[in-house]
Amino acid sequence: MSQYKGRVIVYTGDGKGKTTAALGLALRAAGRGKKVAIIQFIKSPQRTYGEHIVCEKLSIEMHQMGAGFTWTKTPEEHRQALKNAWSLAKEKVLSGQYDLIVLDELNNVLAIDRFSVDDIVSINDVIQLIQTRPPQLHLVITGRSAKKELIALADIVTEMKLVKHDYQEGICAMKGIEF
Repeated sequence: MSQYKGRVIVYTGDGKGKTTAALGLALRAAGRGKKVAIIQFIKSPQRTYGEHIVCEKLSIEMHQMGAGFTWTKTPEEHRQALKNAWSLAKEKVLSGQYDLIVLDELNNVLAIDRFSVDDIVSINDVIQLIQTRPPQLHLVITGRSAKKELIALADIVTEMKLVKHDYQEGICAMKGIEF
């Protein structure tokens, strides 16, 4: 690793493109020989996502740790999946073995209000991880509803604004575009 300071980058907002932007950074970093890991907090390994397929081909480490949408499983199933994902995230971030780590959908996790998650991962836990990460590590955090404390701490924050999406007209998610 070089001697530069790693950045904290947040992609948030209601518009499409948060994960896509993070994946673009992961591709760029991997193309420059950087070691990259992506941990997806909501997406389930029981489904096939295009990004997972290409990451395998490009030797980008990806872990899909979620139980899916919060309304698809019991709170206990989600809580266990989130506990496992947060444990893995802390392990990877603190290992010192990576140049860039994407914590995809972590903002969504912090915004869950259907059941409690603060005892598993809270904004204070995320801030502590950011502050104790290896200094050269770039950390990318995605998802809607980024907490104001995270926005204040981040080096770069981009908000994706929804202008128009065909979901609003009842069009289903498309393979290769949304997943």
